[in-house]
Amino acid sequence: MATIIKWQGGMAFEGTTESGHSVLMDAAPEVGGENKGARPMEMVLLGLGGCTSIDVIMMLQKSKQAVDDCQVEITAERSDSIPKVFTKIHVHFKITGQDLNLKKVERAVNLSAEKYCSVSKMLEHSVEMSHDFEIVAP
Repeated sequence: MATIIKWQGGMAFEGTTESGHSVLMDAAPEVGGENKGARPMEMVLLGLGGCTSIDVIMMLQKSKQAVDDCQVEITAERSDSIPKVFTKIHVHFKITGQDLNLKKVERAVNLSAEKYCSVSKMLEHSVEMSHDFEIVAP
């Protein structure tokens, strides 16, 4: 897997993935950015959310769950000192669907966090990770 990051002027950079997708990143205005794109640390959280969401939806579909919507809210805390790494990350799933089985949803969320999500598994070595879920009535 590879990516290319190209400077776009100021503190903005365009990242292009091996699969051909691009995303604009920028620094905060207080450090010279112009707020043109997501911050790199926000991209880490987006990667985590995307990875775990794909896992959970795949498992729920395989277990014949009628999911109508899946939203993941991720909150994170960072160190006060440089490097301002993540110290805590919490992943909260909101899953909407018809007659969802509580045990199957719980199993999918836990398996993603504990076994399948590559981003989560990578981060857990240096960050206090937690996760939970709620089933939302349609």
